[in-house]
Amino acid sequence: MEDKHILCIGLVCLDIISVVDEYPAEDTDTRCLSQRWQRGGNASNSCTVLSLLGAPCAFMGSLAPGHAADFIVADFRRRGVDVAHVAWQSRGDTPCACCLVNRTNGSRTVTLYDTNLPDVTAQDFEQVDLSRYKWIHWEGRNAAEQAQMLRRVEEHNRACPAPQRVSTSVEVEKAREELYQLLGYGDVVFVSKDVARDLGFQAAPEAVKGLRARVRPGATVICAWAEDGADALGPDGQLVHSDAFPPESVVDTLGAGDTFNAAVILALSRGQSLQEALTFGCQVAGRKCGVHGYDGIV
Repeated sequence: MEDKHILCIGLVCLDIISVVDEYPAEDTDTRCLSQRWQRGGNASNSCTVLSLLGAPCAFMGSLAPGHAADFIVADFRRRGVDVAHVAWQSRGDTPCACCLVNRTNGSRTVTLYDTNLPDVTAQDFEQVDLSRYKWIHWEGRNAAEQAQMLRRVEEHNRACPAPQRVSTSVEVEKAREELYQLLGYGDVVFVSKDVARDLGFQAAPEAVKGLRARVRPGATVICAWAEDGADALGPDGQLVHSDAFPPESVVDTLGAGDTFNAAVILALSRGQSLQEALTFGCQVAGRKCGVHGYDGIV
């Protein structure tokens, strides 16, 4: 019997990545050392990593017809990601992100050309057969609609025996007040360093302890803090920490957080402990920072 899939819901965009020796100074010409197209977006990147790690996975999001979308769909298929839930929209363009990657330290600067392409709605999500999935992950975007989607899964789980229930996770990455309602949903809540700071926390252990009151009872809250590793607080209230695993040379940090999320989700979906999942997430994210793109993380 085929293993059930992990579904990621959120953004897919086209990343146009230029590698430079250093960030350009104002009013200067800078030679680009290399350039490539790469499928991007938080949920999309997490699908790439899940597939590379051997997990059957699917993506749900919106695309507008055109050359960028053709490239994106072909790349999903090349990576073995199911795109049955891609919604083709007649208005807007596929979002594009122009990224400068510093060859010296692997840091990246991203300028996103956003569009009026609509996000997945609760009505769209009604078409999803929940029995196909063991885990569904939301990249926090249109929070009110996503909260409805999460409530649908909660209702489904209440009517199912335990082995048939769908685990859920939510990523709250952007420091936007409207997204904070999503903290109260999901079995696992990923909170970014930016959000933790916006909420008044100065370190990951402080953040996960302080946010325990805002997640639903029994949920796990996780916060990664770059070179300081990551911390988590599970249902038992015990603080769990993993150090970071930096590569010998940092090459490309673009998508490191999405890689961390995917690796943690995969480990938890396979029944590993929170400590094992957190450590695995940091290890895979570290490997990703040592390569261009995602090839070579496994």
